[in-house]
Amino acid sequence: MQAADDALNLSGVWQGFFNYPIAKAPVSFSAELTDADGALTGTTEEIGDTGDAAGKRISATLQGRRAGHAVTWLKIYDLDYLQYDSVRYEGTISADGLEIEGRWTVPGNWSGTFLMIRAGGTPATADAGVKETA
Repeated sequence: MQAADDALNLSGVWQGFFNYPIAKAPVSFSAELTDADGALTGTTEEIGDTGDAAGKRISATLQGRRAGHAVTWLKIYDLDYLQYDSVRYEGTISADGLEIEGRWTVPGNWSGTFLMIRAGGTPATADAGVKETA
């Protein structure tokens, strides 16, 4: 029998967007998450929309934690196109495990909201990505 947290395993591909705290269009991104008993790692990709990053593909790594329906992670950009190198995310997982909604923050700078939707609309099982060997 699976624990309730296992049903919320976030491993997989996600599509999302984040909003700025100013009148500016949302930025779309994709993420690939690995959830190992609540320890979150992953990568994201987005197209930059300002300054030196405008029009360039920007990637980042994620490290964080899932506890029940709450998630937190730090997004660390791979390149230094921006005036900051990391963004903190805090969010809530929907009851069906298909969405994560929350807030991003650049400490001491600004913050906004984000929404992520699981690609394909199917929650991962606790053993997602595990392959049997003979």
